[in-house]
Amino acid sequence: MNTKKIIITIISIILFILLFSLSYKVLNNYILKTNFEKEILSFSDKNQETIFEINKITFFSSANVKNKNISANSYTIENLYQYTDMAFFINNKDEKTLENTLKKVSIENLRINTSPTEGNPQLYFKSIKHFSKNEIIDTNLIQDRLEFNITSDEKTDLEVPTLYNNLANPITLSYINQNIKTDYTLTDTSSAITFDGTLLKKCNILLTSLTCKLSFDLFITNNLDQKFKSTIFIDIPLENENKTIYDGNLNFKKEVNYKFYRYE
Repeated sequence: MNTKKIIITIISIILFILLFSLSYKVLNNYILKTNFEKEILSFSDKNQETIFEINKITFFSSANVKNKNISANSYTIENLYQYTDMAFFINNKDEKTLENTLKKVSIENLRINTSPTEGNPQLYFKSIKHFSKNEIIDTNLIQDRLEFNITSDEKTDLEVPTLYNNLANPITLSYINQNIKTDYTLTDTSSAITFDGTLLKKCNILLTSLTCKLSFDLFITNNLDQKFKSTIFIDIPLENENKTIYDGNLNFKKEVNYKFYRYE
């Protein structure tokens, strides 16, 4: 084989390899594009109608101490904490069907996205019967996930995480930021001390140091075994247009728009 034929053969091989590589890349991109389009269409088909959504959250924010020692001339406090109770109201259609009633509900992937510079923030389940009460129940701490009992029994125990399958009661949680001040003595006893949000001001706690943003994923399975998800973002409220937690308590309702999308 002469040199010219060798060169032509090499060039042909190179061109074939290039053509094959290009064809493979084009085909692979086409497959990826087609699969992506199928996923989008499937997602769209499953979510043509909103089945579950959260339109309202009720907040109650205040503060307290876990322990206190009172003498004639001073108050010494242990574990000054700020807490915010939250009630999430999940809406669905008025007419109850297998599609819009609950079979399973869980909270997962809790994240503290912006942590306060003072204290130790955590999230707890809170019974609706104790909403706005200044309590810390250690066994209610949410670790990795929180799964709710689902019931239709009117005589059910709401002291544990429980939801009626027709969404008659809200999800109630409590954000608690502990140890903002520990072993702290107040020497000004000229005015009575109230164990609420006014303590934060008396202890010289800046509200900016308590700023916290958190989020979690809320999963729902209905009675058709369809699965839904929404990610909830919360800015812990310490003030609004009318007042701040320094005034004692902060209690208000907030309109929101969290829609659950069906993923299975």
